[in-house]
Amino acid sequence: MASKSCIQFSSESAISPLGALALFSPRSWLASFARQSILSTLSSSIAVGYLVVDDAEGSHTYGTLKKGCNYVHIKVKCDNFWLRLILSGDLGFSEAYMIGEIELPDLRAAMNTKSNARLNVIASYDQSNELFKAFLSSEMMYSCALWDESEGGVRGDLEISGEKLHHVLRQARLKPGYRVLEFGSGWGGLAIEAASTFGCTVDTLTLSIEQKTLAEERIAAAGLSDKIRVHLLDYRDIPSEWENAFDAFVSVEMLEHVGSKHYSNYFRLVSFALKPHNATAVVSASTFPESRYSSYQAEDFMRKYMWPNSCLPSASALIQAASPHFNLERVENHAAHYPRTLREWGRRLEKNLTQEMVAKDYAGLNDKQSYEAFKRKWMYLFAYAGAGFAKGYITCHMLTFIRENDAPEICD
Repeated sequence: MASKSCIQFSSESAISPLGALALFSPRSWLASFARQSILSTLSSSIAVGYLVVDDAEGSHTYGTLKKGCNYVHIKVKCDNFWLRLILSGDLGFSEAYMIGEIELPDLRAAMNTKSNARLNVIASYDQSNELFKAFLSSEMMYSCALWDESEGGVRGDLEISGEKLHHVLRQARLKPGYRVLEFGSGWGGLAIEAASTFGCTVDTLTLSIEQKTLAEERIAAAGLSDKIRVHLLDYRDIPSEWENAFDAFVSVEMLEHVGSKHYSNYFRLVSFALKPHNATAVVSASTFPESRYSSYQAEDFMRKYMWPNSCLPSASALIQAASPHFNLERVENHAAHYPRTLREWGRRLEKNLTQEMVAKDYAGLNDKQSYEAFKRKWMYLFAYAGAGFAKGYITCHMLTFIRENDAPEICD
């Protein structure tokens, strides 16, 4: 879990939270004006914590260093940072970090502020499979792992993420011979588990050619090509012959790409595909708390660089959309497991990713500067999202639905 936040800004602050973390040197009169405005605001806006800003003109300190607080240190390398920050706030700060205009000796500490808001989650999926191999576990599960209280930490291959697959599939009440529908294939990990461990057949949908290619390779290697079909297909285009054809439906962190105006149609199609009785639907999604949810979500670092046009739902928005077709049986919040997962992803990416691994898939990464910006983007993402989960700005819900007249699970 992230440690206690150290920087808070008073309500009189005129600039945005990450905007207020902004700071640095002049050259042009515009940069000088931006710098002076930001530093002046910092002088009066930091109510709790300790911030050090180093730029070409010296070192500047703000707030009070107290026991239990993080110490945030920002080094300005280029005067353009001031303009990015004052013009674009949160997004400008993230861009400046990505291209090296600032250095943050402790990135997590800088993220860990109570005012650091508007956090979404991860991923633009039609990217190099080698990139994701560099930080995901052997199951290629791009979702938080689940740990029980007995686990003291995560290392190595993140194999505990396999428990997430088992848990989702157990909630779907799978039995041998069941036919399962999945929206969002990933790299086939959940489908492989459903077929190999539970004896099911699976139809899984993706829009990513990269994912489909690797998923089919992994499925073939597991000897399950006769059990699993990967479809390059939009969920809105499922064929008519799939009506009432499936015993269970699963989807792990795909709903973030659906959009609030499409939730009702999403669950209508899930209902269309599932059998009218004894059918279960399990969806897991990164979500906003109810107090922070809005059908309109402004552009920020995540929506510009990682999740174009994404929209995080809230649990109640999904429950309401599903209610004409299903009864809610179970709600779980897995947000507490995400900060540890993201820290491990960052550690693995730092250790495993090389320029050679991704340059063949990204022609623009052949020069060192572009590659470093690319890698820093992902490191920033893990810290940014981790702070969001740790502070409760974003959550991760798993919802289990059953048909209206189906019996809920009971204890024997």
